[in-house]
Amino acid sequence: MNETIGMILCGGFGKRLRPVTETVPKPLVELKDDYTILDKQIFDFKSAGIKKVILLTGFLGEKIEERYSDNYMGVEIEYVKEDQPLGTLNAIRLGMEHIDDNTQCVIRNGDVVADLSIKKMVEQGEKSPYDFSIFITRMVSPYGIVELSGDKIVSFKEKPVLDYYINGGIYFSKGKLDFGSYQTGDIEKTLFPELAKDKKLGYYRENDLFWMAVDTNKELQQVQNEYRNREDKPWGYEKILINTEKYLTKELFIKEGYQTSYHYHPNKDETMYIVSGRGYIEFEDKKEYFSTKDTVRIEPQTPHTIVAIENTVLHEVSTPDLDDTVRIKDFYDAETPTGKR
Repeated sequence: MNETIGMILCGGFGKRLRPVTETVPKPLVELKDDYTILDKQIFDFKSAGIKKVILLTGFLGEKIEERYSDNYMGVEIEYVKEDQPLGTLNAIRLGMEHIDDNTQCVIRNGDVVADLSIKKMVEQGEKSPYDFSIFITRMVSPYGIVELSGDKIVSFKEKPVLDYYINGGIYFSKGKLDFGSYQTGDIEKTLFPELAKDKKLGYYRENDLFWMAVDTNKELQQVQNEYRNREDKPWGYEKILINTEKYLTKELFIKEGYQTSYHYHPNKDETMYIVSGRGYIEFEDKKEYFSTKDTVRIEPQTPHTIVAIENTVLHEVSTPDLDDTVRIKDFYDAETPTGKR
């Protein structure tokens, strides 16, 4: 199996995010206090087992180097700076000059926040007959739509998910790209249409995931709202939905093939409501399988880990014991991107 590295496009001006991006490069825009878009992206690579990331910098690139230096949370960081902005194709071409011919690469736009499984994308890309593949995601209508029947309106739908897919800004390459005659410009408008025309372009798809390209202040506000009570984990995320004196409700998203730590709660009594997905909870002496709409109660002092057979969303309703977890075993690096364990 060839080595897989990460590569992130970090050189854009972020003009539509001004004045925020007048002094801060777009990838360093914060999702919440001291947690940037780029923090999440590198953490996602780390959680997928990728040990080296090349940052393709340009505008205000020195601020990115100041934050990450040559290592971030155990991930080796290398920089390739584009002195003159000549488009995403040129930036990727320069980055490709710094890898071996057979080195696999996951390339990301530096403004995309997404919950897809990088690990699964790599695994599928390795098996694909195509040397290059694009993550695609279903398009959400930016507007509400109306449904018609004859000469009248019969219903309204507020910003529905449409039956169309868009380029999700994350790519997998089995090795160095052949750029042909292209040297500059945007890769989405130059090389990609050529690869598609020649039937050399594959895709990777995961539906019903959080995905946002942070290109405007409105989109930044949306993604910051998502992160108001959210903590990213190696296995997905944990988000507080309700926290009162009487009860606590969290949303957990666990990626396919991942699991939470093996842990117990000294006082917390919790019930898991499976919103979507499939998996099992492993206890000391048994496995309890679950699927969508199931409920599972976990009493205090009960060691367990939650394992996702497919992408799983569950709501954990419990007594109001927020910090009541004793970890027996972590299956990944226990450190989160905000330094908490």
